[in-house]
Amino acid sequence: MAANYWESTQRRFWQFSKDELAQMREELEKSEQNLVQSFPLPRRTHLNIYFNQQIGRLSKRLTIKQQAVATAQMYIKRFYSKVEIRRTNPYLVLTTALYLACKMEECPQHIRMFVTEARSLWPDFLHLEVSRIGECEFFLISEMNSQLIVHQPYRTLTTLQSDFLLTQDEINLALSVINDHYMTDLPLLYPPHIIALTAILLSVVLRPNPGPGGNTSANMAAAAAATLSQAQQSRPGATGGNQNSSSTADKEKMSKVQRFAVFLAESNVDIEGMIDCTQELISFYGCHEEYNDKMTREQINRFVKARGLDKH
Repeated sequence: MAANYWESTQRRFWQFSKDELAQMREELEKSEQNLVQSFPLPRRTHLNIYFNQQIGRLSKRLTIKQQAVATAQMYIKRFYSKVEIRRTNPYLVLTTALYLACKMEECPQHIRMFVTEARSLWPDFLHLEVSRIGECEFFLISEMNSQLIVHQPYRTLTTLQSDFLLTQDEINLALSVINDHYMTDLPLLYPPHIIALTAILLSVVLRPNPGPGGNTSANMAAAAAATLSQAQQSRPGATGGNQNSSSTADKEKMSKVQRFAVFLAESNVDIEGMIDCTQELISFYGCHEEYNDKMTREQINRFVKARGLDKH
């Protein structure tokens, strides 16, 4: 693995602004205009939710660790930022991405096991031979320019959990938020440490599960915004900010939320980025409640069948 994120190919080649990402996707759709018009698809977030569910089903059958699943999801995002989805069989891409991720995360499994389980899961859409995964693997690696190392937010969470005195419930909640962010565009927009810090923020501020059916979006936004605003105002040089760092004794008396705000104020962390991440996650949880699995599945399956992508 590259020594750190800042020197990595992930930062140099696979981190985009929102405008850059939107332009890339617009150009992809323009290049395949006939396909796009012939086969409408659900909103991208709903596609991400469906892909997440399917890759989760396959990973459970093969007992694959979450780190490899997350890497596979990153590969899928990178690949579909370069290749229009309607040109591919997503079930083959998901299977191959997970197979490749397992090799990169040093938990490889025999390719025949992937073929067997994928056929069993999607018998109507995959008529796999081992060679097909090999061909698709080459396609993925080529489109990603052989840049396969992925830095994940899990490491930052593990490093900081003791500093913020996180309970096991809070750690689990932060992990859940990190897992959820792979169903958004955030992995292509922000560094992993920003994602991890946002997950920690949501875990200490909200406590109950911040998923569909959990806290209301208004409460989530208000609680997170208050903490981030406090951190911004406390930074040296900020209008109305406190120029003096808190003493060790003061920190010991602080709540977790206060401790977290002080940490942000005394660091160079991109607080604006954290605010945007929080808003994106809140938007995602709202979008998740509108997710229709049947409609999403049918729209994907329609173009796979109509274009004969299940035959080869």
